[in-house]
Amino acid sequence: MSLDPLPPEQLYRHCPLEWLEAEAEAGDADQLPGFGQERALEAMELALDLSGNGYNLYVAGSVGLGKHDLVRARIDAWAKGQGPADDLCYVHNFDAEHRPRALVLPAGTARQLQRDTDNLLEHLLTAIPDIFRSDEYRARREELKKEVEEREEEAFSELAARAGELDIGLARTPQGYTIGPQIDDEFISPKKFSELSEEEQKRLKKNIDRVNADLKETLARALRWHEQLTKKLKRLNREYLHLTLDERIEWLHRRYQRLEQVQAFIDNIRRDVMENADDFRAAGERGEKEGVSVGKLIRMREFIRFRVNILVDNGDAEGAPVVYEDNPTYTNLLGRIEHESQMGALSTNFKLIKGGALHRANGGCLILDARRLLMTPFVWETLKRALRSREIKIQPLELQLGMLSTTTLEPEPIPLDVNVVLIGERWLHYLLNTYDPESSQLFKVYADFAEDIARERDSVAVYAQRICALARDEKLRPLSKKAVARVVEQAARLAGDAEKLSLHGERLADLLREADYWCRREDAEWLSREHVQRAIEQREYRQRQLQERLQEAMERDILMIDTAGEQVAQINGLAVTMLGDTAFGRPSRITATARLGSGKMVDIERETELGGALHSKGVLILSAFVANRYAPERPLSLSASLVFEQSYGAVDGDSASLAELCVLLSAIARVPLRQNLAVTGSVNQLGRVQPVGGVNEKIEGFFDLCRARGLSGDQGVIIPAANVQHLMLKSEVVEAVRAKRFAVYAVDSVDRALALLTGLEAGAADERGDFPGDTVNARVQGRLRALEDKRTALLRRDLDGLEEGEPPPRAGGGKESPGPDRD
Repeated sequence: MSLDPLPPEQLYRHCPLEWLEAEAEAGDADQLPGFGQERALEAMELALDLSGNGYNLYVAGSVGLGKHDLVRARIDAWAKGQGPADDLCYVHNFDAEHRPRALVLPAGTARQLQRDTDNLLEHLLTAIPDIFRSDEYRARREELKKEVEEREEEAFSELAARAGELDIGLARTPQGYTIGPQIDDEFISPKKFSELSEEEQKRLKKNIDRVNADLKETLARALRWHEQLTKKLKRLNREYLHLTLDERIEWLHRRYQRLEQVQAFIDNIRRDVMENADDFRAAGERGEKEGVSVGKLIRMREFIRFRVNILVDNGDAEGAPVVYEDNPTYTNLLGRIEHESQMGALSTNFKLIKGGALHRANGGCLILDARRLLMTPFVWETLKRALRSREIKIQPLELQLGMLSTTTLEPEPIPLDVNVVLIGERWLHYLLNTYDPESSQLFKVYADFAEDIARERDSVAVYAQRICALARDEKLRPLSKKAVARVVEQAARLAGDAEKLSLHGERLADLLREADYWCRREDAEWLSREHVQRAIEQREYRQRQLQERLQEAMERDILMIDTAGEQVAQINGLAVTMLGDTAFGRPSRITATARLGSGKMVDIERETELGGALHSKGVLILSAFVANRYAPERPLSLSASLVFEQSYGAVDGDSASLAELCVLLSAIARVPLRQNLAVTGSVNQLGRVQPVGGVNEKIEGFFDLCRARGLSGDQGVIIPAANVQHLMLKSEVVEAVRAKRFAVYAVDSVDRALALLTGLEAGAADERGDFPGDTVNARVQGRLRALEDKRTALLRRDLDGLEEGEPPPRAGGGKESPGPDRD
């Protein structure tokens, strides 16, 4: 059964230049970024239109697809068609100072309100001192005071006269009033009082008590007069304050007549100014005395309560806000309450409330990186809480953890209306859905970015437009058609599929920049295919040092790989080494042993815990294949082992299972395998060869080794037939195949691979399950039957050698238990 190698045309699929005949400049550059991502764009449209009710968006895809740029561009376009979001601000709560009031105002209103309240304060700090210094106000104030003083003087004069008639003196001193007996309008001393008759003393004492009672009554009346004076002075103050305040307040009421929250704030300002007018008078007078401007006076601590703290000002915004928070910490997302140090103690007020990303994005869209969000403590739960409650509640993190001992605020929550977009990788999305059921309820829309697109004429034409548009945006030199074709071919290589084009825009941009670098080095006007090729080669050269070290080890037989001759139970498998975004293939020697046994197949990699689950699965499939094909109705009398020689790290994947099966059958049949061929491919229980990944790198890895040792013309690689459509090999490999110095074979079954490796026919089973003549399968079957016969003969011999009544040997070779005593 002969098998021809693949022709060079199947190893590399060139981009036809006629597919690029459309002028790239004719393409609409604004539409190119969404090329190939129609599914994701439709998901974004759904999420943006169905705002609320958990229709937030998770954008998934690998790094380099341009997710962030496309999401920003699409959301920015959506935002321009929306109305501006509301302004958000906090004002003082005159009823509960520790709970500032939140104001949600139409765009531009917060700035206007702040300006109006500051102007009102400046006016009051100037007008109120002037009022209290006016001649009219002072005259009326003095008149009220004089009236009380005259009434008080008259009352005490009358009291003094009545006391004099009773021979009791009444005198006013700095310490108060003095009452005592007197004769001829003179107070008498205690000595003279004692010399008076007892009846006279009793009379005077009685009169003193009477006058003392009248004095208390008069003092009480005077106190009431002063209380009345205070009320009259307050009414006087209010009367004059109304003259300067009412007009301004009424103007503010008319200006904000449709905003009930602002109306209530204005009324609170009027009430507080009326009650604390002396603060304005004292501050204004102190400012004039010390030369402090009114603008500085309004920033004084005692007047903060009349001002407005703006968290978000959308007055100049065009459309809805779009916020990308690159560092989504707790405070950056939710906002914070700052504190000031005063006399060694921390204090705060509503002016020290600072907004976060949720405030800035409220009414629009908030874009977050999922990985950064989840890596920051407490942020994920905080975001979910805000989305569930649909409000932003600023709370210090220390307060939630019970670690805050300073005085803080409890700001009124702000209603939240925002679309949240998380951008991350697919595994992170599925991980969240698995371990956090709430995530699927809060992020109901999933936008999955495509990794590649079909390589067809129309798509290639658009892809070429995208390449030229990117070159124009980056201000690179113009590309020739052949250069564009080479970039398209490299995109297929990056996709790992000749019929696909990679959509990883960042890799494409890097390739164009580096090609332009070599173009500038040569001072060329046009960027040619050779410049693109050199950029590809130089990038590989920069990353190839480890690959060269491994190849050097193989050339020096430190890593032992044969590329000529034949060996029994030895084969060259192919593996791919991934280092970051770099991948290269390298051959590995796989060996097997087969001997008489009980049907156990040992995977040495698994036994040493170096084999992964997929590799172990592949070995178990081999065992099932051998038993099903060669001994479907008989037990396997075989013990076998498989190992990757000189493998010092973990081994996973089933892409070597075809090579492992071939080497196992070689060990069983004792048929040599060609060492000038390397094998890659997965195999199922029925012997069908399945496709694997990294086929281009694997072929090139073995080719590099063969080329270093000298191409003999009979060297090559066996790959799955299903992988032919993925081939985009380097030009040196294609040229070697064209010169018949190297070959690539495609097989769809293990039998075809065995025929290539052994030079013998594999053989097909007849109706009885027997394989014909001198075929590989017949040798395998014959060896297995020979092992079975030998095992049966050994068991029969052991049984025949036993004496009568003696128990048979115990399984496992242990000592026999003593039998019963014989006569």
